[in-house]
Amino acid sequence: MKIELKNVCKTFGKKSHAVNDLSMTIEDGEFVALLGPSGCGKSTTLLMIAGIYKPTSGGIYFDDRLVNDVEPKDRNIGMVFQSYALYPHMTVLENIAFPLKQQKVPKEERIERSKKAAEMVQLGDLLDRKPSQLSGGQQQRVALARAIVKKPKLLLLDEPLSNLDARLKIEMREEISRIQKELGITTIMVTHDQEEAMTIADRVAVMKDGRLIQYSTPMELYNRPKNYFVAQFVGTPPMNFLSGKLVEMDGKHFIQINDKVHPLNGLAVKSNGKMQDVLVGIRPHDLKLGTDGDITIEGVVNLVEPVGHSLMVNVKVGTDQIRFFAEPAQQMERGGKIELSAPIPSIHLFDPNTGESLRKQEFNEDQFDEFAVSS
Repeated sequence: MKIELKNVCKTFGKKSHAVNDLSMTIEDGEFVALLGPSGCGKSTTLLMIAGIYKPTSGGIYFDDRLVNDVEPKDRNIGMVFQSYALYPHMTVLENIAFPLKQQKVPKEERIERSKKAAEMVQLGDLLDRKPSQLSGGQQQRVALARAIVKKPKLLLLDEPLSNLDARLKIEMREEISRIQKELGITTIMVTHDQEEAMTIADRVAVMKDGRLIQYSTPMELYNRPKNYFVAQFVGTPPMNFLSGKLVEMDGKHFIQINDKVHPLNGLAVKSNGKMQDVLVGIRPHDLKLGTDGDITIEGVVNLVEPVGHSLMVNVKVGTDQIRFFAEPAQQMERGGKIELSAPIPSIHLFDPNTGESLRKQEFNEDQFDEFAVSS
């Protein structure tokens, strides 16, 4: 089922917009994540799509049908809540079957469909257990099975992994992705965890203060953030930022970081034709020790932290702090001077006043095979 939001707004009382002029399209069978910090409007958006909240203005469409006034029970949706919302006195099978019982589905069909849903989420051996006898991951599977047993055309997930530990999060993330692909069901997930969004979704809608900031594939969000907010919010570890100056001479652009000036060969940027202050963004994974890259940076080692098979090195560059990954064999000591470099395609430029990206060129995923999304 295709979902469209057209100029959707939601206000509560006299307060400012919880959601402001939101327009986006989710294609049939697509998995979309609504990503942003607390209070950005992502959960309110999900609840409007579910029919629990009604938009103050604008329209929500299911396959071109306006559903603003359609009751949640009539929208053909399945929903998984953060709290799981399982009935403690019911067994796993009874919890899964409950929506079908409400629909007055005959008992034999109800049991058969519920068992199939349980098998799909790998709970076939636990049908007689109560929720109190299940782990957090198993309870989440019950909630997921209950959501899909109705054969909905739209699956809504509200922070489904937030109550799980790190290992279970990865396990359930893979499970949700598998089931979504297997069923081919349109799915919308709310999360504040950018790693979840970037690994599971076909497209990610980044929200801030009730507005849609960028709606793109994970690869495009990572490699072509629209502004400073997206750049620093997406990616683990976060993007590095350095104070710099953008210079235009004879139609060519140069970037100055501290006392070094570098040509931005092949990088189309928006400039005012004069020297202007910029924030230079570089992902930690794109910085390498040495001077082989297009942009070189000198700094002083501030901290070296072992992180599994590599080292996370914190470097002071002028008044800025940046991080990069090094191999254990690349021995560095605190206070030692080092040189780093990065390729031009990995460089991001932002206006320090508006936060907007100053890169002009269109995104091409084929250009960035070597700059894969890291999380």
